[in-house]
Amino acid sequence: MLRSDPDHAASALGADHAASALGIDLPVLEAVQRRILWLATRIVDSANHDRPNADGIKVGGHQASSASLVSAMTALWFAHLDGPDRISVKPHASPVFHAIQYLLGNLDRSYLTTLRAKGGLQSYPSRTKDPDREWVDFSTGSVGLGAAAPLFGAATRRYVDAHFGPRPASRFIALLGDAELDEGNIWEAIADPATQGLGKVMWLVDFNRQSLDRVVPGIRIDQWRGQFEAAGWHVVEVKYGRRLQAAFDRPGGELLRAWLDAMPNEQYQALFGLADQDVRAHFLDGAPAGVAETVAEVPDAELHALVTDLGGHDIAALLDAYQRCDAVTDRPSVVFAYTVKGWGLPMAGNPRNHSALLSGDQVATLRAEFGLTEGTEWDRFDAATPEGILAGQRREHLARAAKPGPLGVPVTPATNQRMTKPVSTQETFGRVLVDLSRDPALAPYLVTTAPDVATSTNLAGFINRTGVFAPTDRRAWSGDGALKWIEGPGGQHIELGISEMNLFLLLEQLGLAGDLSGQPLIPIGTVYDPFVCRGLDAFIHAVYSGSRFIVAGTPSGVTLAPEGGAHQSTITASIGLELPGTTLLEPAYGTALDWLLCDAVGRIASGPDHGVDPDNGAYYFRLTTRPIDQAPFEAARTRLGDAVLRRQVLAGAYRLLEAPELPGAPSVYLAASGAVLPEVLTAAHELRDEGIAAQVVDITSADRLYGAWQRTLRQGVRTATTPSAPGALRAAFPHRAPVVTVHDSSSHTLAWLGSALGVPCVPLGVDQFGQTGRIEDLYELHDLLPGSIVNAALAALSLD
Repeated sequence: MLRSDPDHAASALGADHAASALGIDLPVLEAVQRRILWLATRIVDSANHDRPNADGIKVGGHQASSASLVSAMTALWFAHLDGPDRISVKPHASPVFHAIQYLLGNLDRSYLTTLRAKGGLQSYPSRTKDPDREWVDFSTGSVGLGAAAPLFGAATRRYVDAHFGPRPASRFIALLGDAELDEGNIWEAIADPATQGLGKVMWLVDFNRQSLDRVVPGIRIDQWRGQFEAAGWHVVEVKYGRRLQAAFDRPGGELLRAWLDAMPNEQYQALFGLADQDVRAHFLDGAPAGVAETVAEVPDAELHALVTDLGGHDIAALLDAYQRCDAVTDRPSVVFAYTVKGWGLPMAGNPRNHSALLSGDQVATLRAEFGLTEGTEWDRFDAATPEGILAGQRREHLARAAKPGPLGVPVTPATNQRMTKPVSTQETFGRVLVDLSRDPALAPYLVTTAPDVATSTNLAGFINRTGVFAPTDRRAWSGDGALKWIEGPGGQHIELGISEMNLFLLLEQLGLAGDLSGQPLIPIGTVYDPFVCRGLDAFIHAVYSGSRFIVAGTPSGVTLAPEGGAHQSTITASIGLELPGTTLLEPAYGTALDWLLCDAVGRIASGPDHGVDPDNGAYYFRLTTRPIDQAPFEAARTRLGDAVLRRQVLAGAYRLLEAPELPGAPSVYLAASGAVLPEVLTAAHELRDEGIAAQVVDITSADRLYGAWQRTLRQGVRTATTPSAPGALRAAFPHRAPVVTVHDSSSHTLAWLGSALGVPCVPLGVDQFGQTGRIEDLYELHDLLPGSIVNAALAALSLD
């Protein structure tokens, strides 16, 4: 163990004072703590040993990792938290969380035996799937993300308070394992300027010095403390409990402290598995002169409890640390709580205890030690006991206000951009956003963000109108006429450093602002499309958590030809298509983008319709900087009319070019998405010249088309009936004919269309890394030029 800094360590005197000042009855809290430990342990035990297991696969759970946070969580929920506080729970401590909710009366007893069962308690806290999800503020599971989420939740609250008036005061708290500090996104989050000065944030690090596989050699507390302090955080250590603190004040106490601080981590951890009579020899192995004399009068039966008395299991010391964090209001705080993995259990401190389970005999012994029987083991506290009275008081204190409803602001179906010349979808995106910001009813709720790419993704117009958010007014030192970078509390653009993880973490919290900050927003982010992959873990976390936002990935594909393979996205369309809770949208033409973007804004403003509409999550626009002639779309508009065309664009596909009347001629569909439409149209004309009737279908949302097809298939499977073809597919592909799919993305993204239509399909796309060049050069390399499309059509016809 490393040295202890008196400036950071909580004192026994301060801890006792904190408890008494709050009117805390420590024996009652300790009794609650014991019941929580029992319930969390038994929840995992029941899942593994009481339920039938036909799969033969270990159900799992984390009894040891739960135990290490029992004290910290008991102190929080039963003595510290207020109703408006928002808290993220370490993934492996979910049984502790559910045990607490049960004791507070927020979870029915029937769920205690359903950990990791269908419809039961989820493996890790889930905002969308747990039965007590009303009390789950942040989904956790992917380590590092749950810790960072409250930080961006606090940043969102700061924004909401500045624009809509102060909400009820909330603390944003994260409970995380020490191994989570190995995740790079942690350090990206704390270093970002957007998260600076958040005094209502507290992270508590469960510092048990163990990872999944081993005791971590040479713990890194000094390094981590330095990194937090360099980022402007307030750091508190809760290292030793009251018994050790008292021992340090006695003669020889400084020698004892110094040895505990210097003892190798592996040697210290081994103490937990030793019998009382063996502890002394192991503890003194390598100790400097004088330590043996200091503990000579401590009986063997007491020495083990003394030298393993860590502050992370001292409720008074923890409460003192929480109060010290509350007192620092100008910056976030982090508490390093020294704990024992497996605390209170026979497996305490065992280097392989991460996924270990107590045996039936061990559980029975533990039950007896806690004074319980098989008939009473799941009981709540009697309401008349001190523990039951406390639970009732805390339930009332932690009650929450009802969440606000959706914004309900009407959103125009179109901003009616003028399309008189070739224009890119990225440029149109910026123009539509500016026009939406002119609507005084809608404008206050729009908020944009970008990881240092705002101007290069066409957010400059919006920024010029609304400004950049900062907690206080900042002086502008440059006079750029094209960009008014005015920073202050009224700004509606939040600029981030170059971190795509932070982008999606912030978008997630902005999209959950209604739930967590009492004010729904309409968040819109932009990112270079290749780097969607860089933020993918946070993107997944956001939509799994039920967040709703718009993100534009732009520019995309090898159409960004001069940038080369490192900046040319190839798999992002597949990500958008396959990611649940996300709708991929890739229009080629400006008016189609206008309709789709206004529709997405309107869907977020009106709120989710609780499962009736599959579009209840995020909207991912894949855009391009390639200017495209708008005449073909205007021709389709004249042919179909706005009402029909808009409906088909929103549904995912429409016929951009009707095949000419060629009696007896073979027919083929050319189905394409995004920037490749000019090449597809040229190929259609060449095919016409060869006597082949080629229909061009513009796929504006492969996601919506695929989803509609899958829903009809699954309905047929589940009802044992013949699946019908969804309306969107029937409208775009009315006749049976082979299909060629063309996409500036992986070819498989649209290849499913052949199966959906029951026809031969030749998919064209980008299945290799790109390189620098002109668009024509790159399209030639990947068979996206008209000649290749024509040959693909002939191949498709030959297969029919």
